[in-house]
Amino acid sequence: MPGNDSRAPRRRVDALSNTARIIAAARRVFGRGDGSGSLEKIAAEAGVGIATLYRHFPNREALARAVFDDLFDTEIAPMLQGVAHGGTLRGSLTDVVERILDVLVEERGLISFAGNFIELASETLTRFAQPFRELLGRAQADGEVRQALLAEDLPRILVMGVAALTLPGTTKAVRNRYLTLIFDALDVRGATPLPPLEGRDHER
Repeated sequence: MPGNDSRAPRRRVDALSNTARIIAAARRVFGRGDGSGSLEKIAAEAGVGIATLYRHFPNREALARAVFDDLFDTEIAPMLQGVAHGGTLRGSLTDVVERILDVLVEERGLISFAGNFIELASETLTRFAQPFRELLGRAQADGEVRQALLAEDLPRILVMGVAALTLPGTTKAVRNRYLTLIFDALDVRGATPLPPLEGRDHER
């Protein structure tokens, strides 16, 4: 019937609006440090019923993933897209990690809300393999980093830094100390040869 067809676009707009409101509400709750925040509390913050929240996000993991994706799409992805177009590998990766850490401090409740936080971070960073690959290729051509370093190594290195440096009580000084240690491992000078990854040849 024509009436049903005319209502379909409106339903899609309402669904998108509710999704955005729930994600924004979750970010506000997490920003207050409420990692134990219940789905009911987030629904109330969004101004929707709990049934509406569950239609979009059937469990905590689904909502945590959506919030994490939104954080990266709005706060980190623009930086990653620009990584391949300037700066050094070390400087660019340091900037990315520092921005991720700043975002997670701002949304400090997300880590405890998302029981699989490290898995979420790894999956999200892996989506941006191409900027890493371009930057790594340039750095290797200039002799700045190990030749055996692979583009898929970089998201794992970033996740290692994020996992260690989001522990409670981590100060800016502590961040800088351990980021320096982590990224020293990229430098080819005096480096110990890397074991092969998935049957690839050893670094020479």
